[in-house]
Amino acid sequence: MDTKAAIIALMTVWGVGTCLSLPASAQDAEPMVAEDDAADDHPLLNRVWVKQGEGDSLPGVMHIFLADGTMVSDSCWETYRLSNWQQISDTEISWEEDGMTINADIASLTSEELVLNLKLVGGVEEQRFAPANVPYLCPDMEK
Repeated sequence: MDTKAAIIALMTVWGVGTCLSLPASAQDAEPMVAEDDAADDHPLLNRVWVKQGEGDSLPGVMHIFLADGTMVSDSCWETYRLSNWQQISDTEISWEEDGMTINADIASLTSEELVLNLKLVGGVEEQRFAPANVPYLCPDMEK
């Protein structure tokens, strides 16, 4: 058998093998739902949230709540942090930070704004976030 015939034979076998695994009709197929589809519907997930109204504080505090339970925290003046986070209820989340659990109430959540009330040792602290504008560049730090 020459090379061309061998390739055609191999492609035919692959094609037949692929067809055998397909359902007999579209009605037999189970709907395939990607895990990311559910995350795409949740306005908190998989977005870069930048802290607003920091005034004289250092700029660029941001959080990203990933659907897999990882929280990415970063700022213009500190290195990033990866933490575990979880949604406790429709209105409460928590994450681990420096060996402590931070609990926060979701006061408001839309596609344009996230307002968290962090339950800290010193009391409740409100933090407001907005989606990051792309491109985003940290401002120069004063020396």
